[in-house]
Amino acid sequence: MKDFLNVLRRFIPPYKSRMILNFLFNLLSAVFTVFSMAMMIPILEIIFGLSEEVNLLVEWTASLDAIKNNLYYYVTLIKHEYGSGYTLLFVGFFVISSTLLKVGFAYLAAWEAVHIRNGVVRDIRQQIYTRVLRLSMQFFSDERKGDIIARATGDVSEVENSIMSSLDMFLKNPVLIIVLLISMLIMSPSMTLFIFIVLPIAGFIIGRVGKSLKKFSREGQDKMGSILTVIEETLGGLRIIKAFNAEKKMDAHFEKELEGYRLTMNRLMSRRELAHPMSEFLGTIVMVIVVWFGGTLIIGNNSELTGPEFIAYLGIFYQIINPAKAFTTALYSIQKGLAAMDRIDMVLKAPISIHDKDDARTIQKFESQIEYKNVTFAYEGKPVLTDVSLVIPKGKTVALVGQSGSGKTTFVDLLPRFYDVVEGSINIDGTDIRDLKIHDLRELMGNVNQEAILFNDSIFNNIAFGVKNATMEDVIAAAKVANAHNFIIETENGYDTLIGDRGSKLSGGQRQRLSIARAILKNPSILILDEATSALDTESERLVQDALEKLMKNRTSLVIAHRLSTIKNADVICVMHEGKIVEMGTHDELLATEGQYFRLHRMQTF
Repeated sequence: MKDFLNVLRRFIPPYKSRMILNFLFNLLSAVFTVFSMAMMIPILEIIFGLSEEVNLLVEWTASLDAIKNNLYYYVTLIKHEYGSGYTLLFVGFFVISSTLLKVGFAYLAAWEAVHIRNGVVRDIRQQIYTRVLRLSMQFFSDERKGDIIARATGDVSEVENSIMSSLDMFLKNPVLIIVLLISMLIMSPSMTLFIFIVLPIAGFIIGRVGKSLKKFSREGQDKMGSILTVIEETLGGLRIIKAFNAEKKMDAHFEKELEGYRLTMNRLMSRRELAHPMSEFLGTIVMVIVVWFGGTLIIGNNSELTGPEFIAYLGIFYQIINPAKAFTTALYSIQKGLAAMDRIDMVLKAPISIHDKDDARTIQKFESQIEYKNVTFAYEGKPVLTDVSLVIPKGKTVALVGQSGSGKTTFVDLLPRFYDVVEGSINIDGTDIRDLKIHDLRELMGNVNQEAILFNDSIFNNIAFGVKNATMEDVIAAAKVANAHNFIIETENGYDTLIGDRGSKLSGGQRQRLSIARAILKNPSILILDEATSALDTESERLVQDALEKLMKNRTSLVIAHRLSTIKNADVICVMHEGKIVEMGTHDELLATEGQYFRLHRMQTF
């Protein structure tokens, strides 16, 4: 219960006004529930000939005695004038009216609860997405993509289906139960005190069974994350799976994950399905005990209640049974939802390691140089860069070459602060980039990666991505510089053509030229190119390389390249090996030294 209240405390505050209205409507519904049941007393007394006659009308006040006296006065009046039959209709009219008000207020309360529930679920989804956008790249390298998707989709749905669907019960049932218990306490203190002893025993039994649900729910949601990971990897690697005839292997792997999920959910569902029959069985036991106890008091003339009043009392008590059963069912459901909330909190409460300092400075333009100063970086304690220093003057092109795993991509990823250095610093115009606002820092840079990262949107929106108020003329101009305009106008809808998931409707060279056009439109001061031509055929490479040369003109560029022919004209070429810069110079200078660069060049030439 404490965990459930903590969830509400985090997400309910924006909906305080609706909570107040919900409480008010539930209170009024509970009051009219008691009133409709209390009206059964005069009906029963009339039927059994036990009705007392009241011939004196007193002043109307808020007291129970005054209301009861005057109600019986009118019952007596109508009974004398029209007979018992019409009197039953008269009292029945009050029962119908109070029932109408009861269900009407119950609907209004539920209407408010629906808005609270859907609003909270929307807020949770928004918070997850916002958090995902702001978490560092380190977080995603440690997590499975399918598991993150499971938390943002399945776990949020589980919270909606369990915690939020139970919200109405927790907003309505406690109010209803309290009002009914108060009315029962007024009618018969001894009977009600006896019920107070019996009910907690049943509640304790149900609570003990419900506690095990959270553990199995957590296991089930972890299994679902594994299932989504397998599906995501299968869709992404389908070509390789087919090429290596690995269908049976993947099928067996997926079947194993599904079987684990099935067994976990069987244990979970068997306990959850126990909620309703157990609560109904215990409710019946409590009802029988109450009838026995109350009946014994009435037979022995020791009860505060008459026969009709005892029946009405049982009617009010029966009104408690359903909300109490719903309450216990909700407890089972909430345990499942809290397990999902725990997994969601692994995203919502994950620390944002890359963030602005309180006194972070703005930077509008790049003036003189970038300096890597004794930079050291490690992934999970494993060194990737060790004591690297490099000065990159404005307007110069610096190329990074070396074996895979030598630290080239990490070197450039540190500049836009996708990660932060462990030791040393990276300075732009003499200022540590950790002292600059992240938005301003990244605004200076443009990226073109080995794999063109595009979105399932139109060509226009992909080129204009991240650029405010881009016009069609601006986009066309950027596409022309990137050698992309000609193939774009040949597509079905030109710049409005949808390119599919990750640009799947385009060739590799076309996707890369769109990425270059996007960088051209942004017009960055600093350009980062990460093996932008390594996956292209010769003709596409020529077109892309030509576009890159136009893009790099008069810009400060960091270029990662495996094909050395593409960086022969770089101002400085840095050869990296095991996280260090082992050689540095121009193309001709490095060939003359006959070191590692010379060997790489000879291998490619051969």
